[in-house]
Amino acid sequence: MSTIELNGDIFEPYITEEQIRARTRELAARINEDYKGRVPIFIGVLNGAFIFLADLIREVTIDCEIDFLKLSSYGDAMISSGQVRMLKDLNCQVSGRDIIVVEDVVDSGLSIDFVKNMILHENPNSVKFVSLLLKKGVPKIDFTIDYVGFEISPEFVIGYGLDYQQKVRNLKTIYRLKPDGSKE
Repeated sequence: MSTIELNGDIFEPYITEEQIRARTRELAARINEDYKGRVPIFIGVLNGAFIFLADLIREVTIDCEIDFLKLSSYGDAMISSGQVRMLKDLNCQVSGRDIIVVEDVVDSGLSIDFVKNMILHENPNSVKFVSLLLKKGVPKIDFTIDYVGFEISPEFVIGYGLDYQQKVRNLKTIYRLKPDGSKE
């Protein structure tokens, strides 16, 4: 795999399709075991988590339901604006249910904290969080992400659902912004 250039920025391969697939299977196996005999609702946070959720749910063998919500905290920037806005609310009833919130990346923690508070307000039976990526040392949240695909350094990443100005979500590999910016 080689580097890619977007808007003058150079990105290098970081986490391969094979690594993502293997880790997704491992996370699904843990969820299958933890939720045996229950029917959780997986709630994907759009737009970034839809690819990860699709692959994760195909590996899940327990009965389950799926819903989505959509938040915005980035716009077209590489860093969070610090403001979380709800763009699409849930269609399901979470009261008394087991909820698994699926995120693509947890970085500042603002979005995931927003979701946690919103869901807890509806009195679920339980709430757990799964994120493909967790940026080390960045989240400022007072709870644990229960299922983490990969802990990564706090750098800008794209691909596999993660976008750059709404583009490149379709890449099968996760790329990171090349530190030195060179094209070699």
